[in-house]
Amino acid sequence: MNTLITNDSAEFGIIRMLVSDTDRAAEKMAEAGYLCHADYVAAAEIGDECGSLNSLLSTINQGNINLDYIYVTYSTLSKHPVAILKSTDLMEVEEFLQAKGYRMLERID
Repeated sequence: MNTLITNDSAEFGIIRMLVSDTDRAAEKMAEAGYLCHADYVAAAEIGDECGSLNSLLSTINQGNINLDYIYVTYSTLSKHPVAILKSTDLMEVEEFLQAKGYRMLERID
């Protein structure tokens, strides 16, 4: 899955990308003069109906899990929306959500 989201302010912009080849993407961005930082994230499939994101967030709240950020993309392979989650303890997030019945996408390191 490859995807990106952008955020900007008056001072700077942030581009968050999910790529299949992290090293190559970082190399190309650096060659173009961009500052890069790699983070690991968790990815949970959610339903494609109204209220699915709210259900995920309620579940995360029940687990008392803090998120640094979240955004939603779409998997063309599974044909489902996917919530991308950044937290300080991704293993905890993945284990908790799996126990609650969420399908977590496989991590590619």
